Amino acid sequence: MTTGTTALPLPRWEDSTVVVEPPGTEPGAWSGAPSTVVADGQIYLAYRLRLPIGAGRGIANVVARSADGLRFTVVAEIGKDGFGAESLERPALVRTPEGRWRLYVSAATPGTKHWRVDLLEAATPEGLADAVPRTVLAGDREQGVKDPVLHHDEHGWHLWASVHPLESWDDADRMTTRYATSPDGVRWTWQRTALSGRPGTWDARGVRVTSVLVTGDEIIASYDGRATAGENWEERTGVARGVRLADGTFGDLTADDRDPVGSPYPPFGLRYLSLVGLPDGRQRLYYEATRADGAHDLRTEVA
Repeated sequence: MTTGTTALPLPRWEDSTVVVEPPGTEPGAWSGAPSTVVADGQIYLAYRLRLPIGAGRGIANVVARSADGLRFTVVAEIGKDGFGAESLERPALVRTPEGRWRLYVSAATPGTKHWRVDLLEAATPEGLADAVPRTVLAGDREQGVKDPVLHHDEHGWHLWASVHPLESWDDADRMTTRYATSPDGVRWTWQRTALSGRPGTWDARGVRVTSVLVTGDEIIASYDGRATAGENWEERTGVARGVRLADGTFGDLTADDRDPVGSPYPPFGLRYLSLVGLPDGRQRLYYEATRADGAHDLRTEVA
């Protein structure tokens, strides 16, 4: 087992609370893919609303605000039509060191398996609803890019994104996590593949980093994984670790040798873990999980 000095809390489910219900009660109706920021004593939560394939897919990204982490007020809603997208996936909400707000939006190109990431920027969270998108991770004919996770420190901007190969329509669900750096959070340079699936394990088909905790030169990440194409959309959550390199970038991540965390309800999806540090030193967890009727809701708990 890979070990480290930092612990990353994982969901336990029995102590969780639903914070956003899905927009339907059938499989394929989801609320989730959360991304969180603490600012001015409030928790800001960005998430995705999705309907089943044929009924709209990822219809919107939403930004909401809460004083207690449980009851949220929507401050901005961003629909897929503004991106010319067939679907929207997980957003990444960020507040820059200068105090501006950014939302990195994953948008699907209609009629393809291609994804790209567009950036919205505004002075306030409310202003994100009217911001003009600009593409910052375009992908190309060979790969789609989505679901970024960002970190900023004295070495600049860091990003981990899910990358999907496009050479085969039937295999485009496969995914690795690639790592990129930037001086400004806009112009990105790919550095390396940070995490790949492990043959013969629960994450063999694909892996997607969903959150990172950095302590000194150590990084610990949660990630989603699946073993087969049939588990697409029902990934479970694992942990991976790495270290900062001499040039200030982060190196490869190595998965812990442990069983993944899932929902108690088949097909056991529990994914997109996002963490919020609380004043008392604990962490509040947000994640998307499968419920008894097959829909996904957005849940929270304190670890």
